[in-house]
Amino acid sequence: PAHPGHFEKRFDGAEDWAKKFDDPSRDAWQRPDEVVAKMGIPPGATVADIGAGTGYFLPHLSRAAGPAGRILALDVEPSMVEYMKRRAEQEGLGNVEARVVPADDPALPAGGAARVLIVNTWHHIPAREAYARKLAAGLAEGGAVFVVDFTLESPEGPPKEHRLPPETVAAELRAGGLRAEVIEEGLPRQYIVVGRR
Repeated sequence: PAHPGHFEKRFDGAEDWAKKFDDPSRDAWQRPDEVVAKMGIPPGATVADIGAGTGYFLPHLSRAAGPAGRILALDVEPSMVEYMKRRAEQEGLGNVEARVVPADDPALPAGGAARVLIVNTWHHIPAREAYARKLAAGLAEGGAVFVVDFTLESPEGPPKEHRLPPETVAAELRAGGLRAEVIEEGLPRQYIVVGRR
């Protein structure tokens, strides 16, 4: 893989990434319970986690959507998707489906997702306005996309030049046809932008 400062880094080798992505210390700043609570997931909903990586958010999303819900764990890296399939099996997350998606298309069922979560991933997406249009097409009526990413000041996260201010993310979601706003949260290193259909 490319050296860590390089933008187009590939996240293959899921086992190695799991040590970083699933490090228990991440909970302190990522605050998965707070993020998932903000999403207001209705029981039985279809929820997509885009750039789901090793599946850090999956247990939280799985519980929120309940047994009748459906969690689409989406990533561009086949090794991550295989890892998430094993994780879902081992942790008994029966409502999780992990699949590989292209970098430029979330491949959501048309009008099928009540909620979409994109954590620490938006800055990696090419042609984000076009991507936002595809997200809008995949959202159910009243559905919402939650983009969680690093603030410019955060000690954690990608190199500063790859970070995006929340206002930029909101503008990109609006360009895709969504109503977007930066919402209040208590995350120490990140912001949340919501785009609603």
